[in-house]
Amino acid sequence: MATYDHATFDRKWQQYWEREHTFATPTDRTRPKYYVLDMFPYPSGDGLHVGHPRGYTATDVIARAKRMMGFNVLRVMGWDSFGLPAERRAERDGIHPSVITARNIAIFKSQLEKLGLSYDWARELATSDPRYYKWTQWIFELLFERGLAYRAEVPVNFCPALGTVLANEEVHDGKYIETGDPVEKRLMTQWMLRITAYADRLVEELDGLDWPAGTDKMQRDWIGKSIGANATFTVVGTGEAISVFTTRPDTLFGGTYVVLAPEHPLVARITTSAQRAAVTAYCDGVATRSERERTAEAADAPKTGVATGAFAINPVNGAHIPIWVADYVLASYGTGVVFACPAHDERDWAFAKKFGLPIVEVVTGGDVEREAYLGDGAHVNSAFLDGLDVAHAKEKVIAWLEERSLGERAIRYRLRDWLFSRQRYWGEPFPTIELGDGTVKLWPKDQLPVVLPEIDEYRPTRDGQPPLARARQWLQTQDPQTGQPARRETN
Repeated sequence: MATYDHATFDRKWQQYWEREHTFATPTDRTRPKYYVLDMFPYPSGDGLHVGHPRGYTATDVIARAKRMMGFNVLRVMGWDSFGLPAERRAERDGIHPSVITARNIAIFKSQLEKLGLSYDWARELATSDPRYYKWTQWIFELLFERGLAYRAEVPVNFCPALGTVLANEEVHDGKYIETGDPVEKRLMTQWMLRITAYADRLVEELDGLDWPAGTDKMQRDWIGKSIGANATFTVVGTGEAISVFTTRPDTLFGGTYVVLAPEHPLVARITTSAQRAAVTAYCDGVATRSERERTAEAADAPKTGVATGAFAINPVNGAHIPIWVADYVLASYGTGVVFACPAHDERDWAFAKKFGLPIVEVVTGGDVEREAYLGDGAHVNSAFLDGLDVAHAKEKVIAWLEERSLGERAIRYRLRDWLFSRQRYWGEPFPTIELGDGTVKLWPKDQLPVVLPEIDEYRPTRDGQPPLARARQWLQTQDPQTGQPARRETN
């Protein structure tokens, strides 16, 4: 019995589809449109894995069905060809990223064609193609002009072995999840995208989505809108002001200590000489863990922390309360500082019990020696707030703080601006220049794209600069508008 020679028949029909442009998307305004888009693969491996056709087959079924129903279907494929995965592969193989990326794209495309998936290959794109990233640079310029892209010094996960910043999701147990290389916390100047400008809109528009309740809650928790107040504490002896955000300003009278995030710049300035060694050791230990890990551990892990030896003045009663450093406070949330009212906050209560700190009840209704009381009740031990319930006490204390310039009403989000920089080579350059006086300007839109230069050595420099610092001729340029000497961005 003859066997089925699938390879011959496969190639016959593949050639037919290519010759006849079977899956091309014509410009036809008479038919309804339907767009089917898969996530573009990273062309950093030797070929597709089984997970790729699993998803692509499902979307191909939809595309073919819609064509049969009369829709003009747009189905395209592209390659997410910039980024760290491709660059790391290039380093391992000793081949330039542009070469290895082109090779892998050819392999991936051949595999997809052999699978018979109905892509319009005339519309193929790669994110490393200057014709494509011209438009990502153009979008960045629009964001910059609207104040939605900016530079800031922020704590980051820095991997010395890779010479770049990593996202929280890429770090576990103080190591890069792909290679196991150690990761440390550093303060670095980075480009950020101001996604927090859309926080309220993101929350409001969840109401119009038909999503499962669990998914809706997950999104709301991720955005994490919190309404409260900023209160200003003062460091005893130095007069330095500490702005503290709290959702419970009504419990300020019960504040018995203040906690700084280990990365907070104030830590180094206020720590006493007697506590400096202990504080430094603690902060170094925390630096090996990502914020994501610290957040996940905060609820269940034993509380850790160390006293700075400094004290702060509580703005509502003038009490001198100790300033601690602890890993459950994150530098990127709020102001990177919390005031602790152990009687009415579970984390603060556990911390106070462990370290023998005072617990002062200011809302009646529970037994604060046994556990934190989170419910409503009448205020006590709170001077002008005594007898008020939580809602009325919040309003009254915020007004009191504002009248005395000791605080103000505030809203905070767990959602944080998106760190957009990488200290690597294989990515589209930022279309910016910096003048000698520090002024940052955009490259003219009519001169985009700013093309990534070809360099032979694409690892970070020995002194920690990004690889683009090696492209001297590309790096040093002139402002097209004024002719002043300028330097391109190397992130």
